[in-house]
Amino acid sequence: MKMNKPYYAVIFTSTKTEEDHGYAEMAQRMEALASRQKGFLGVESAREEIGITVSYWESLDAIAQWKNHTDHLFAQQKGINDWYSWYKVRICLVEREYDFFK
Repeated sequence: MKMNKPYYAVIFTSTKTEEDHGYAEMAQRMEALASRQKGFLGVESAREEIGITVSYWESLDAIAQWKNHTDHLFAQQKGINDWYSWYKVRICLVEREYDFFK
């Protein structure tokens, strides 16, 4: 995934509770909804014991708009109440990137 630099990365790390009823469906719904937001550039995600989702955005304003989207606010509250035992959000400016493919 090549993007014009600089751009922003929102890194969401979490651990889940035992309760996950509806979690996978909501995660898919949020990814689909985020992908339609102005300024959205992409997303990468992995989940084992700790979940890590990195979403990429054109601007801090685009990130703020997503954070405050009505459906996303509902999902955030559901996560706090039911799905997560812990989470952390980091917002970073990406100025440089490199990769390797075989």
